[in-house]
Amino acid sequence: MVTRKLGNRIQVLRKQKGLSQEKFALHINMDRTYFASVEAGKRNISINNIKKIADGLEVSLSELFEGID
Repeated sequence: MVTRKLGNRIQVLRKQKGLSQEKFALHINMDRTYFASVEAGKRNISINNIKKIADGLEVSLSELFEGID
């Protein structure tokens, strides 16, 4: 499922930055429980929130979706 693959990709990139879910969610002004559900693949996240996450991770949208088919 694409939401699970995207969540895994976000988690990998976030961990590479050395940030906890809580710190990252605060950094991008997103509720921690909502962000946790995104990483768990339980949310059909909007493109606006995807962009917010990509910006917070300092990656392009194409980089964020790298490896996700």
